[in-house]
Amino acid sequence: RPRVVQSGGGSVQAGGSLRLSCEVSGWTHSGFNRRAVGWFRQSPGKDREGIAAIDNIGTTLYTDAVKGRFIISQDSRNNAELIVTLQMDSVVPDDSGLYACAVDDGEAADWWLQLLAVNRRRGYWGQGTQVTVDT
Repeated sequence: RPRVVQSGGGSVQAGGSLRLSCEVSGWTHSGFNRRAVGWFRQSPGKDREGIAAIDNIGTTLYTDAVKGRFIISQDSRNNAELIVTLQMDSVVPDDSGLYACAVDDGEAADWWLQLLAVNRRRGYWGQGTQVTVDT
C-alpha cells in the first residue's frame, strides 16, 4: 500500500503565498501505466473539489478557481517515490479549507479530478492539512 504524507499549510494573509507538499512512496501500478497525483480541498459548507493534478508524463491540470495562481510540480526519484508540491500564490479567503493530496492510476484530466473528489474510496490519500487565508 502506498504511503502518502503531506506537509505545509497553516495561516497566511490574503495576497500571500503558501506551499504544500505531498510525499508518495511505495507506489506500484495496478496495470494502468498512468499515475496521477491531485490536490483536493474542502471548505465549510462545500463539497470536496479537485483543484490541481499532475501525472507521470508531466501533464498538469488546474481548475479555473486556481489557474494562474497555483502551480503543481513533481520531483520523481522513480515512479514509486515522488514529491508533489502545490505552490499557492496570491491567495484569497476562498482558498481556505482542508487540503488533501491523493495518488491513483489515472491522468491529469477533469474526469480524474471529479472521480476522486466524489469517491472517497478511490486513491490513496494524505492526512489532510488546514489552510486559512486571513483578510
